[in-house]
Amino acid sequence: MPIDNKLLRAQRRTKTKSKYVEEEPTVDDQLTRLEDDIRRLKVEFDIFFNGASKRPPYDTKGRVETVFKRLGDDRTLTYAQRYRYNSLATRYNAFRELWRRTMKGREEGRDPVSAARATAKQEAAAEFSRSTFVCADAHKDVETVKQLYSALLAAKKACGEPTHDLSFPRFHHLIASQADSLKERLGCESVSFSVDVDRGHVSFKAKGERR
Repeated sequence: MPIDNKLLRAQRRTKTKSKYVEEEPTVDDQLTRLEDDIRRLKVEFDIFFNGASKRPPYDTKGRVETVFKRLGDDRTLTYAQRYRYNSLATRYNAFRELWRRTMKGREEGRDPVSAARATAKQEAAAEFSRSTFVCADAHKDVETVKQLYSALLAAKKACGEPTHDLSFPRFHHLIASQADSLKERLGCESVSFSVDVDRGHVSFKAKGERR
């Protein structure tokens, strides 16, 4: 009987260990959870800055930064995982700087409502990702120009810039004219357009592309 009991306990420990190994989150799972935690932390800071919470969410912030440190020290990350990690880190660092500035403004007695609005605007801009579109013929490639138009509108809205005077037909005409001018001046076959947000302002650029 004692031998059987020892064997049974050993089997249970083995099953428990196997179950733990199987359920251990992968790096991709951890990155997904980290992205969710950043969103949650942003919401908690918004609640605090709007006066609905008395204490800043430093506990949540500490947990997020602990995960960042652990994943940052992990040398087994693949190129894709490292790229995703760096993207999250860039976004988080932008948020953290905005939170720091807002906290400083509150401590210096600035209007908390105005500071919260400014922070919300800057956070929206921080979330915008740079977009690039290449047109061989801007007159005919309407779908690509529509995507470029949508990206520009999104960037302007993120920065709080007006969009009411930017209709698609007018935008299409401007883009086609600019593309024709660049192709003629540079002797290139296509034009690359990029939309980005730099320091809270929309950055819209065009350059010739040679094949």
